[in-house]
Amino acid sequence: MIAEFAKPPWETERRLLVRIDAESSPEHGEDPYKRPIEKLLKTCILNIDKPRGPTSHEIAFTVKELLDAERAGHGGTLDPAVSGVLPILVNDATKCAGAVMKGGKEYVCIMRLHGDVSDDQLEEAIKFFTGDIYQVPPVRSSVARTLRVRTIYRIELLERDGRNVLMKVACSGGTYIRKLCHDIGLYLGCGAHMQELRRTRAGPFTEDESHTLLDIYSALRDYRESGAEEPLRRILRPVEEAVKHMPKIYVLDTAVDAICHGANLAVAGVARVEDSVKRGEAAAIMTLKGELVALAEARMNAEEMIKASHGIAAKTERVIMERGTYPPIWKGGRRRVRT
Repeated sequence: MIAEFAKPPWETERRLLVRIDAESSPEHGEDPYKRPIEKLLKTCILNIDKPRGPTSHEIAFTVKELLDAERAGHGGTLDPAVSGVLPILVNDATKCAGAVMKGGKEYVCIMRLHGDVSDDQLEEAIKFFTGDIYQVPPVRSSVARTLRVRTIYRIELLERDGRNVLMKVACSGGTYIRKLCHDIGLYLGCGAHMQELRRTRAGPFTEDESHTLLDIYSALRDYRESGAEEPLRRILRPVEEAVKHMPKIYVLDTAVDAICHGANLAVAGVARVEDSVKRGEAAAIMTLKGELVALAEARMNAEEMIKASHGIAAKTERVIMERGTYPPIWKGGRRRVRT
């Protein structure tokens, strides 16, 4: 039995709308998946399969030390007793941590019921808790215990053995599965608690494509001793993978450097846009080669960007690309910012 509400972000279908039929110059930028390994080592994302025991912070610190990075962060905390997908963002990729956290999560958990209930009662409770729900974080949490709204996209009942219920939950970021199990128990009138939990997805990062810390040790050793890149390339993912689930705006080469200097994106610089871009919501600004330039807030809907002749299409919020990757636009000996 599966109870569904809205589709999670990673299942959203997107259609590309073309405003200007243009191509990117091969003289600037690069295919993110052909980026030199030394660049990947400086800014990348690792999809770690966190074991039970260490904290998320400890995993991030270990990766930081292994890669000799200046900083590293993670895309959503996992409790020490919880295992599973933990994206680790290195150096400038840490700017995308919020985007990963907003990409939704998926968990497999064992819920232990404190009393006997029928299958029909259990199914009714699962349906009741699918959709937008209210949650107050547990007492042992790192955030303020204030009432908040979270979305349960889907609850799939995988198996049941008496009072033990195995289920898969797809939800928005910041949802507490421990609290969800507790609340389901209250609804049923018998009580319940989360007995075991594993995260199988964090935004675009899945369990099937995750790697252990031992994998990283091995791949780094091979690279440093023999120069073998492939094992390490499978682990070090380009920063662009952090925004796979986000609506995207593709810009002309002439707009890139201005955005890298903090300029907002004007419609004149828009080449293509996905139809999922909505006014007031987050979007990723990309080059025509698929490189991530910046994170932004859309100031127009996709259809408006296609039809408009002037105006601001998106407000630049977090610049990811290094300045000078694409050439600036100059006029009369002075920089001419044109987006």
